Amino acid sequence: MNDTDQAMMEKVIGLANQLAEDGIHPFAAILVDGDGEVLMEQGNAYLPDQDMTGHAERVLMTRASKTWRPDFLANCTMYVSAEPCCMCAGSAYWAGLGRVVYGLSEHRLKTITGNHPENPTLDLPCRVVFGSGQRDVEVIGPVLEDEAAKVHETFWKNHGA
Repeated sequence: MNDTDQAMMEKVIGLANQLAEDGIHPFAAILVDGDGEVLMEQGNAYLPDQDMTGHAERVLMTRASKTWRPDFLANCTMYVSAEPCCMCAGSAYWAGLGRVVYGLSEHRLKTITGNHPENPTLDLPCRVVFGSGQRDVEVIGPVLEDEAAKVHETFWKNHGA
């Protein structure tokens, strides 16, 4: 992990905290290019339509895929407050993303949320999803996991988990 990784992880956890304060599922994602410039940010999009596929990472990758080609995204990093689920990892793979850095692991998130109807977490590491593909996606994480977990522990406790 380098200085940019540290700074971006602090930023994405801060975004997740802001989402939680606004009553939104506290998942955030930031796309950064190879020079460390922020290209896009995305929060969870479950609300207002209760879109169960509105995960921050999936929405960010859809936006990114509509904007850039895979050869550009191969040199980009997505920083996420929690490990991408299999749907989100799949969207990153198909978009052509080269690197993911995440905070809270899926395994630990599942221990926090349980079988919450708004977040029935899958305990499937993104490395397994990416490892099933035909090209490499670098994965770093968990990073700052305790900090990333705090927002979820509070949010899901207050929202029935």
